[in-house]
Amino acid sequence: MRLTHFGANSWLLEIDQQRILIDPWLVGSLTFGNLDWLFKGDRPFTIDPLPDSIDLILLSQGLPDHAHRPTLEQLDHAIPVVASPSAAKVVKELGYSQITSLAPGQTITVGDRLEIRAMPGAPIGLQCENAYLIKQLTDGTTLYYEPHGFPPEEIKTYAPVDVVISPIVNLALPVVGPILQGHNSAIHLAEWLKPQVFLPTAADEAVQYEGILINILKTVGSVEEFQAQLTQHNLSTQVIAPPPGEPIELKLKQQV
Repeated sequence: MRLTHFGANSWLLEIDQQRILIDPWLVGSLTFGNLDWLFKGDRPFTIDPLPDSIDLILLSQGLPDHAHRPTLEQLDHAIPVVASPSAAKVVKELGYSQITSLAPGQTITVGDRLEIRAMPGAPIGLQCENAYLIKQLTDGTTLYYEPHGFPPEEIKTYAPVDVVISPIVNLALPVVGPILQGHNSAIHLAEWLKPQVFLPTAADEAVQYEGILINILKTVGSVEEFQAQLTQHNLSTQVIAPPPGEPIELKLKQQV
């Protein structure tokens, strides 16, 4: 298994000869409603060229930090997309031709190699967005992705899971409450799934943020603190925060 983190929630997963772009934000700035003064994210590096030979785009939410329209506009619209219902609407508007909308509990098989299971993710407004459990059918290797720190208890039934991608920090707004709650949930997720590797996502130093919201956001947690929690709970999970844009190869042991 090979992974590349492009910052924020953007990942390239290479597994069993499949190249999957997860929640890609690869070009331009990250804003919500074009309100740069409120919130804006930029990378200190350029992704050029964009990843090619992509077999699948996997979208967990319809919000811009997961279904980033400028990025999706530049990618080949013939690439198959698996998405939450809200994200499926975004790619449909952009003219993508192969779209599978998955609600929690639904699955799809990709190229007779992978099973992708949608699971309950973050509550956004009145709807529940997606988390994903990806299983390699040849050897049973599994990866769980949920970008806001809202793991459902039903994920316990799929333990052990080899690799987890999820936040390890809390990010909250006064009155509104948590946007990310990884500081609260990551250790429980590690206890439930006993992953070999835990990859932090969402809040990282690979992205520079500005705007009014940045001044009132409260962040709690760190890689060092999470690693200490794992040690206290006698968990052997390895925490890896890969350098942005640099592929890492995970050498995983076959779990029984």
